[in-house]
Amino acid sequence: MRQSFKASLRQKRVICVPCELKKHQTIVKNAIKYRAFLDQLIKDSPELFPSDINLGYLMKDLHNERKLKVYQRRIVVKGKAYTIKPSCVMPYMAGYTSEVEKGLYFRQFNVPYEALAYGFGHDAMYWYRLETRLGRYNLVGSTIKESDKLPEHLVADEKHTRINGKKAYVATTCAQECVLGVSIALQVDEKSLTKAYQIFKDEALRLNPNYSPKTVNVDGFLATEKSWLNLFPQISLIFCFFHLFLSLKRKVTKDTKNIFSVLAEKLWNCYKAPYKSSFSQRVRRLYEWAIKKELSEAILNKIQRFKSKLTFFKTTYQYPQAYRTSNLLDRLMVRMDHRLFDTQYFHGTITQAELGIRAWALIHNFAPSTAVTIRKHHGWQSPAERLNQQAYHKNWLHNLLVSAHRAVRKLTPPNPL
Repeated sequence: MRQSFKASLRQKRVICVPCELKKHQTIVKNAIKYRAFLDQLIKDSPELFPSDINLGYLMKDLHNERKLKVYQRRIVVKGKAYTIKPSCVMPYMAGYTSEVEKGLYFRQFNVPYEALAYGFGHDAMYWYRLETRLGRYNLVGSTIKESDKLPEHLVADEKHTRINGKKAYVATTCAQECVLGVSIALQVDEKSLTKAYQIFKDEALRLNPNYSPKTVNVDGFLATEKSWLNLFPQISLIFCFFHLFLSLKRKVTKDTKNIFSVLAEKLWNCYKAPYKSSFSQRVRRLYEWAIKKELSEAILNKIQRFKSKLTFFKTTYQYPQAYRTSNLLDRLMVRMDHRLFDTQYFHGTITQAELGIRAWALIHNFAPSTAVTIRKHHGWQSPAERLNQQAYHKNWLHNLLVSAHRAVRKLTPPNPL
């Protein structure tokens, strides 16, 4: 969803700090203890505070949020007042973080809102609003802590879906296990996709105005290619090898079923070529073999197109860290597909749809992975933690709230169009 910079300015005077409810209630009324708490946070995580905090700050007043009976402190930095919000409470005082984090965690498994209401109280609309509010945060800035962590290599594709029964497409951008961009396009042409992927670019540029990714892996759809070249003219396109394999497999008939196993073996032998020159040579040999075997015209056309587009497949040898296939994005799209199917796709307005899918992406980025994955990655619980090699709090929802508020405050204004 396009959130205006003017709207985000209202949130810049709020500083979210990682803190448990019990600890916060113990120290918030004692100015000396609370200052000591803030001083330690400023030392450990200075990026959470205004840059002028090093010049000193004044303790201002104490405000009682009657809804949850939680006091909040305000400080003054260089003449500007900031509210210190503890991560133990949700935005708009919608609830205590400890009481709602399990319900929001279950949303990554598409547990219905009615089931969450039955298990954790409130009603279905409470959980719906709690989740969709997360979609208002900057997706790139919340997930990535520092500008130097912005990925140089991306994967992008569109997920086909429906809004109120009409076709729509979720333009999705991923890297390093994280979903970094999701936006809905009502058409699948160059103009609509450029506008949809533009939101990822805007959010990335607010983190780093000079950001320009090196490569993006696409499935070979012309409108997708043009949209990325419109956004980043210097970017190198890499065609997905797996999509090539699938397109050939779809052309298999009963007559060519037996020979396809040989064709598949030769195709993946091309993929395993260690050098650019050997890759080109193996593709030429594959084409010559296909002509001799007199394969169907449909398969021959696909192989001929593969041979003519070699440049877009060979680019990966220039960038060894780039994605050769879209497997990363495909795995995440399977989860997205389950989410969309379980909710019977999108209903309501396009704004509601974007808020919902952006909230899904943030929960995926910050919610804990399986125990096996966590052990494999030395205790880092979520994709966002593994990308940043850092977490503000051991609880995922605390970490999400602190990261999201940090992102709002650290964003630079977008360049005027």
